[in-house]
Amino acid sequence: QVQLVESGGGLVQAGGSLRLSCTASGLTFSRYIMGWFRQAPGKEREFVAAITWRDSSTYYADSVRGRFTISRDNAKSTVYLQMNSLKSEDTGVYYCAADYAGSTGRPASSSANSYNHWGQGTQVTVSS
Repeated sequence: QVQLVESGGGLVQAGGSLRLSCTASGLTFSRYIMGWFRQAPGKEREFVAAITWRDSSTYYADSVRGRFTISRDNAKSTVYLQMNSLKSEDTGVYYCAADYAGSTGRPASSSANSYNHWGQGTQVTVSS
């Protein structure tokens, strides 16, 4: 049974930082593209960042590029999202997601439909 468990969310002031973690089990982590998505109240889920398994290529939404950093530790089956210079518009539930890539080195997708497995989400609230 595949499980993705996020942690690290919380309340932070604007300009502050948080580091989210997502630990996976029940899958061959090193064959999955890992992504982070978020959903604000009343809005659709949106892509935040993704990282491939083969060469750890990274992809970011324009709204977070330069402020957020995604990374992974295959030995720990964990993906991280370091969030700096947080803004009130970063508030939302952050979800970890896994997209099976097998042995291919294909790029990561920013579409939620490409991801097979999802975590339960962790709340991030940025106060202004």
